[in-house]
Parts: sequence; structure tokens; C-alpha cells
Amino acid sequence: MFGKGDYIVYGTTGVCQVRDITAMSQGEGGNEKLYYVLEPVGVAGSRIMTPVEGNKSILRPIVSREEAYRLIDGIREVDQLRIADDKQREFMYKEALKTCDCRKWIGIIKTLHFRKKDRLARGKRLTEVDERYLKKAKENLYRELSIPLEIPAGEVEKFITERIEGREEVVS
Repeated sequence: MFGKGDYIVYGTTGVCQVRDITAMSQGEGGNEKLYYVLEPVGVAGSRIMTPVEGNKSILRPIVSREEAYRLIDGIREVDQLRIADDKQREFMYKEALKTCDCRKWIGIIKTLHFRKKDRLARGKRLTEVDERYLKKAKENLYRELSIPLEIPAGEVEKFITERIEGREEVVS
């Protein structure tokens, strides 16, 4: 069970802060059930009520500072998504997002980074679907990493790039 103030990842919503835990009755004469009152990070004024037990969506704690650094340092080893054809593309993005797994989010970002480079070389832009899922994967990953790294979400991409480039210089 999470406590008030904890940061968690809640399904496809992404990072939320537990604002409260409250009991609500289930209909007339029904038993009381505990609910989390969640506030999505970066969405001021928004609240989500979700059951503490029997939740159908993934609820997990955000990564720790050490896990964040290990994740960033291992980005090169994260595989791109294997997409057989364009008809499967959106389905694969959606499934990867639903896992609430940072490595899967990185897989989406890497896949679309290389797809974007390839399309730009051919004089094309990313499709709307690609842009939408790239944005969502980045938002989810950067909002989560920003908390243990104690930097604004808007600076996480730069932080990752500098850390990866810095490690390459050490190895060279």
C-alpha cells in the first residue's frame, strides 16, 4: 500500500502523487472500500480515484535514484520495438505504454528517434501516430525520472544526453 505523498506510476496516466487515501461505501449498506486519491504530475487540478485493492490498472512505485541512473546508463542496451509492419505500429506502441515499464518507454523513444532520422533523410516527417506516441513515451519517462533525479521534467532529456555522452568520452 502506498502512503500520502508517495509518487507512483498509474497505468497509462503516468506519474501521479498520492494525495489521500479515503474510504467510500459501495452502494446502500455496502462495505467501505479504500481508494487512492491521485493527482497526475503536470496536470494541475486533476484528480483520479482508484481502488487500493483489486485495481485493474498497474500501480507501481516510481524508480529510485539508483534505478534511474542504472536505467540511463543502460539505454544503449535497450532494444527498439520490433514492428513487423505499419499496421502493427500503433498497437505495439500502445502495448509498450501500457506495461508502465521505463525500458519499454525507452524502446518507443529509440524506435521513433531512428524512424524520424530515416524519414527525414527521405524528405518525410513522422506520422501523427508516431508523434503522439513519442510525446507520450517521453512525458511518462521524463516525469518519472525527474522526481528521483530532482530536476525538472523539461531538463531530463538534456541530462540523459549529457550523461550518455560523458560516459562515451570516459570509454574512448
